[in-house]
Amino acid sequence: MSQVPSHSFQAPTGTRDFYPAELAKLRYIEQAWRSVSVRHGFDEIDGPTFEHLDLYTVKSGDAIVNELFSFTRAGGERTYALRPEFTPTLARMFAARAGALPRPTKWFCTPSFFRAERPQRGRLREFRQWNCDILGDDSPAADAELIACAVDALSALGLTHEHVKVRISHRRAVEQMLTVRGVTKEMFQAWFNLLDKVGKINNDQFIDQARSLGMDTTRAMQMLQMMVTASRFEEPTTQAMLSEAMGGHGPDYFKKLWVELRAAGVADWCWLNLGIVRGLAYYTGMVFEIHEAAGGERAIAGGGRYDQLIEMFGGPATPAVGFGMGDVVLSLVLADKGLMPGEQQIAEKLGNRPDAYVISNGSPEADAQLSATVAAIRKAGLHARRSYKATKNVGKLIQDAAKTGARFCVIVESDTGASLKNLASGAQAAVPIADLPRWIKLGETPHEG
Repeated sequence: MSQVPSHSFQAPTGTRDFYPAELAKLRYIEQAWRSVSVRHGFDEIDGPTFEHLDLYTVKSGDAIVNELFSFTRAGGERTYALRPEFTPTLARMFAARAGALPRPTKWFCTPSFFRAERPQRGRLREFRQWNCDILGDDSPAADAELIACAVDALSALGLTHEHVKVRISHRRAVEQMLTVRGVTKEMFQAWFNLLDKVGKINNDQFIDQARSLGMDTTRAMQMLQMMVTASRFEEPTTQAMLSEAMGGHGPDYFKKLWVELRAAGVADWCWLNLGIVRGLAYYTGMVFEIHEAAGGERAIAGGGRYDQLIEMFGGPATPAVGFGMGDVVLSLVLADKGLMPGEQQIAEKLGNRPDAYVISNGSPEADAQLSATVAAIRKAGLHARRSYKATKNVGKLIQDAAKTGARFCVIVESDTGASLKNLASGAQAAVPIADLPRWIKLGETPHEG
């Protein structure tokens, strides 16, 4: 008989295999995202994993194609791309039913996204991201409500305002800084893209890219120093308001925003920092990022106001504000700060902890009754697991039960009777098999009651 050749494969670069323990950690984060979203009044949506490529190039130009996983259907003319973000999909969906949707509309989702870039710590080619958006409300109260939702999720995961900062800026402030340095309006977006890279590329790279945008070396160095200074200067209160050059979104806007942030109970998390730019072209006003207070990882989350995007996708003029929070950086931050729970804690939080682990005492009668006992417990709506080992060593099997985090170990003794052991208290009592579900639901053995 010829031997079948073997092949060894690994997950594609920049992706992850989720074994049970790893997936449980992701589900733990997603549960926090989802429960906070619902608590804050957001409705869950989702869209296709891939979109028409035009959905992304219409707002970002053809250059974005290099950042996407794109493909053309065999024999077709349409080119598609795996979604790198959700905002264009959301804008398309809202525009399609804008007349029937409430104002404001509050949506959230937690899909997978794909970006064709070099993987590194905190950045992968496939990742999960939590998105929350408020459409149809242009008030500072909506901006504060969105930020409060993001903060609430971080708080639910154990982070505090001493761990992370919400750094808030405004695109008009950055535009004003560019204008006084000779940058024309037509070049704003190219400069937003470059300024967003400060701290992510070295100084020489920044100078070279600034010169490619038409700025001389001396002025480019001044621009770099301006951004470094802006990034380091932070104020937690409304005392550091911006110049009147920001017009209607200047001091009055930030005063109102801080009033709303205080009312939401999250002002202690929030700092004014004009070094926050956000490179995406669709941002029109307030922008923010959430970082570790002491620096370190990339942004945990980022977002802002995009008041013109819905119109671009054929909908009515609709103010909007949203954010995205990725699981990769957030997981790293939680792990680094010792805030990621252990496997049994996560199982408890997710509702995955077994109610009972069923074993046999090794007798023929008990072995024959094992499967039926497991089935009866499960039919009662309880989470039951069983041993598949051939060993008759009850002590070792009880240890196996404890490792699963089960609340009880059921030791089948005969075709009608069992011992029920509370793995937390150690109490153990004889219980008819027919009565096991009742005692397990009570959470105790007979002589504990």
